Amino acid sequence: MSAKETLTVDQIKARIGQNIGTSKWFAVDQKRIDEFAHATEDHQFIHVDEARAKAETPFGGTIAHGFLTLSLLAPMGYDALPAIANRAMGINYGLDKVRFLNPVRAGSKVRGHYKLVDVTQRSEKELLFKYEVTVEIEGQARPALIAESLGMAVLQ
Repeated sequence: MSAKETLTVDQIKARIGQNIGTSKWFAVDQKRIDEFAHATEDHQFIHVDEARAKAETPFGGTIAHGFLTLSLLAPMGYDALPAIANRAMGINYGLDKVRFLNPVRAGSKVRGHYKLVDVTQRSEKELLFKYEVTVEIEGQARPALIAESLGMAVLQ
């Protein structure tokens, strides 16, 4: 499905239970990891000290913060999900469940696969979308994470 495709609410509801989009690949390099560490004040050595992470961990080098990978759901969603006809704005409504399954090593690429789980009409102008998102690591069998992501669409 093209991220540029615009669907009506009824067209989107007809796709409940289906994969609705896959994002492009996002690079997770050491620079991105270091910037995230700075922004969140999480400088644990497994993320920012390449020599020590290589010597002292089973990862062979540094890994991304789980929350860095999780934060990429926003740009992945912008890329992967179709536009909604008459949508005024979208709001991140949260997460119901997140599981970090495989570390993302520095230098990896990740992308999100979105399965539409449910659409709930909360009011005349509010729709709550629930997606199962699987974040794939390029070349890895196990995904980085699986999350139930919630998004609110406010209609015009």
